[in-house]
Amino acid sequence: MSDDGYGGGGGGDDYDYEGPGFGEDAFDENYDLLATELPDGEGNGEGDQVNGYAGANGVENGEQAPNGDAAQPEASAAGTRGERQPNKVRVTTPYLTKYERARVLGTRALQISMNAPVLVPLDGETDALQIAIKELSQRKIPLIIRRYLPDGSFEDWSVSELISD
Repeated sequence: MSDDGYGGGGGGDDYDYEGPGFGEDAFDENYDLLATELPDGEGNGEGDQVNGYAGANGVENGEQAPNGDAAQPEASAAGTRGERQPNKVRVTTPYLTKYERARVLGTRALQISMNAPVLVPLDGETDALQIAIKELSQRKIPLIIRRYLPDGSFEDWSVSELISD
């Protein structure tokens, strides 16, 4: 007897395991989750998207979003958003910051400990972190640091290009 007031044995004894479930005909083999058009050229009369909105997050350009924000412009109108800056017009410092140094050394030490090839001659070092420090001092670490800028663009710096003292 149970104290829950339902009088059953508890533990979900009333579930019908033999009842109807997902049969083989429950799934449509031709359904495409990534489709942006309706099948067989059917038009929905409201644009190219299946959901009827051409804008981002279901909001047309210029309309007010449900959270009160205005619709964001298209990525092409944003200019440098998410674009790589050419190496000639770099705006960030050529110095390796202490945060970048810690991340690079930790990443490279992990790679070395997982049997990645060592790019400097070993003089009896066995510690992966000491080997990574030696590679950094000789500018042999094959990693690229991506620095994001406030406008959404980014700069890629090779570790060998950065000044680290």
